[in-house]
Amino acid sequence: MNSEDHPASVFKDKIKSSWPYALAVSIIGLLALWIRILPSKSVFLGNGFVRFGGNDPWYHMRTVNALLANYPNRMFFNPMTNYPNGNFIHFGPLFDQMIAITSLILGLGNPSQGLVNWVGAYFPAVLGALTVIPVYYLGKCLGGHKTGILAAILIAFAPGQFLSRSMIGFTDHHVAETFFSTFFILFFMLALISAKKKGLRFEHVINKEWKVLKEPLIYSVIAGVMYSAYQLAWPGASLFLFVVLVYAVFQYILNNFRKESSDYLGITGIVTFLVSAILILPFVHPDMGFSMFYYSWFHVVTAFGAMIGFVFLSLIEREFNRRNIKGYYYPLVIFGIGVVGLIAAKIVVPSLYSLVITAPEAVFGIKTGGASTIAEASSIFYEGGAFTLSRAFGNFTTSGFLVSFLGMFILTASLVRKPKPEEVLVLVWSLLMLLAIYGQNRFAYYYSVNVAVLSAYVGGLLLEMVKWDQLNEKFKSSVKSLADIPGFLKFVKIEQVIAVLAIAVVLIYPVYGSAMQLTTGTGGPDGTWIEACLWLQSNTPDPGMDYNAIYEAPKDGQSFKYPDTAYGVMSWWDYGHWIETIGHRMPNANPFQAGIGGRRGSIDEVNQPGASTFFTAQSEEEASAVLEAVDPNPDKAGARYIVSDVEMATGKFYAMTAWTLDSEGYYKSYLTGSGYQSLPSKRYFDSMESRLHILDGNGLKQYRMVHETWASQTQEVGYKQVYNYLFGGSIPETDTGYVKIFEYVKGAKITGTTSPNESVNINTTILTSQGRTFGYSQSATSDSEGRYEFTVPYSTEGPISGQTQFDTAPSGPYVVSYGGATKEVKVSEEAVLKGEEVKV
Repeated sequence: MNSEDHPASVFKDKIKSSWPYALAVSIIGLLALWIRILPSKSVFLGNGFVRFGGNDPWYHMRTVNALLANYPNRMFFNPMTNYPNGNFIHFGPLFDQMIAITSLILGLGNPSQGLVNWVGAYFPAVLGALTVIPVYYLGKCLGGHKTGILAAILIAFAPGQFLSRSMIGFTDHHVAETFFSTFFILFFMLALISAKKKGLRFEHVINKEWKVLKEPLIYSVIAGVMYSAYQLAWPGASLFLFVVLVYAVFQYILNNFRKESSDYLGITGIVTFLVSAILILPFVHPDMGFSMFYYSWFHVVTAFGAMIGFVFLSLIEREFNRRNIKGYYYPLVIFGIGVVGLIAAKIVVPSLYSLVITAPEAVFGIKTGGASTIAEASSIFYEGGAFTLSRAFGNFTTSGFLVSFLGMFILTASLVRKPKPEEVLVLVWSLLMLLAIYGQNRFAYYYSVNVAVLSAYVGGLLLEMVKWDQLNEKFKSSVKSLADIPGFLKFVKIEQVIAVLAIAVVLIYPVYGSAMQLTTGTGGPDGTWIEACLWLQSNTPDPGMDYNAIYEAPKDGQSFKYPDTAYGVMSWWDYGHWIETIGHRMPNANPFQAGIGGRRGSIDEVNQPGASTFFTAQSEEEASAVLEAVDPNPDKAGARYIVSDVEMATGKFYAMTAWTLDSEGYYKSYLTGSGYQSLPSKRYFDSMESRLHILDGNGLKQYRMVHETWASQTQEVGYKQVYNYLFGGSIPETDTGYVKIFEYVKGAKITGTTSPNESVNINTTILTSQGRTFGYSQSATSDSEGRYEFTVPYSTEGPISGQTQFDTAPSGPYVVSYGGATKEVKVSEEAVLKGEEVKV
């Protein structure tokens, strides 16, 4: 054997030739990590508080802490949210386990809360940086090292949702989705390339020719592992199963037209999804039926279904070849079998049939009604009902987005020749991800990978046109030290310099510039919400629930049994996880869109009780009826506290109305000095949200403000100006607490007598936790016998032990006035809480 052909020499040569690229990818990965941890000061606050970004990251940290408190048992059902129903946790277990295991290792089995928070905060940034690796190899498979390096650079700085969701503190499963789905596509692609290169046939499997089988099977098994990891990171991972199946059908059809064997594809698909089905099986909860959003039989059945699909596609192809049937009949047969399969599923497993039919619309369709107000679920191409490319350009940069289309066009054009399987896979994958962001812009973090790979593919073709590979080989052969570089430069051609500059200016610089603009902060609750939630935790009664305990889910048709001390906190769904995780209280609504109420199909439906119906209610009585209806116990309200912020009263108010499918009339066109303007109308100011936040609950009988945070400059002043100008109000036109907390109480009954049919007023001055004062008043008319009654929510005597430790209360007694007489009335907290009578 020639010494140069010795395995050790070959391995040594491979290491020698690949280390510069490994070093380059490592440096790119470190740059990707650096840009993701730039806003660390907005995450690690000076007081030791760790502010995670967004909404769902808080829930992940909630489940991580529950996991660590009960390790290795995880929480599957959580009664501490969506009160009084609770929620199954449809997040995958893998992301939380990765954080928990890392924390346990670094904490030597007993990690502190500070360490857990630190690991959780850095975890998405690390995963985002590591995504550089599979993207590099995807680019390399398409166009060699140069394409791979360029793809790695582009994904490292890719702006938009991929960067924001892999930023420090954004501890959500989205970055894990991208990480594992990209690795899945990579290893599936490597399996295809290897199997095609080796001419893999089913006969090789039957004859156990391991020399041919080894490499493709290893890649296929790893692809199955990565798909399972992806499923365990996000239950909706069947999106990529759909991608692979669509690709497979298309590849089988192409191969049949060309009379090429597709055995390599069939074996790859069968092994990949067999491995996945086996790995996901231990995580199935049989009581979940065929739910797509929990770990149910759906995931096992679809994986086995995909495997069987590859078997049938291969068997049909072999029969076509044996009978020498023309290739254009193949897609017709596939279509017919698909229709028969759906009919069979409808008869045998109707729930699975329903999921298969509705899933494409759920992913790719444009949302309407309340769902259209969910930012991440709206189409990337439509904003306010109008077509736009601005959000696409913001996510991928203008040049990157357009160049990715050029890449798909080139790949499509290549179909007329003999395209490689990896090229067809990238084309189908990219087209379906483009369709996915048409339905939901959240999938932009997936399409960022496609844009990086496609743009790098185009850049790589440009470098090929200027013979970059020849220059690269010349560099390797002539440059042995720094002193050789000047001599090498004479071989560099002007067109090569121009090509590199074009790639830098058109592709690299825009993504870097856009990425840097996203490093100023990470979002999440601002100081007012943090303060409000911490206030809830410290100043409201313990609901009687073990916060980190693992509770069993109620059986079908039954409700979770809460202790009598349990209660809900009503707010808009955006804030549910903050209330639960920071405040340790049970929100009625949460970012899983649970507890919102309202309507889904049409205005003719019953307006279900929930957050949307409560905050849009047109009277206190209507709002209280909603609270009472939320809890199935007729003697108990669904919420004890209501938390509002100024965004709910202004910009987010439309979303509340949209969930009821009754959004007309809250804003009307009024003639002002500046012409006609759309302004809040009487219907808006009659809403419970306006009564609470804009009007401070003045005049309400059973709702009292118990705390407010500091004020910020917002739209609140403008709303108050409209109220005073159009509706004769006299409220101070100032910004008040950004977040306000109210309590729903029975209210004390203040009774007395005066002359029949006499106008009677009651008022007091409320002093808030911010030193602000506002007036509280009610009016009534005595009856024919001179009796009058007021129900008032505020205690003049201060809080009592075991109940709300409010810091917003009357600065003095109530004053009852009628005719020329006035009387002062003091009201105890017991009277307010028990609805007792206080006689004047």
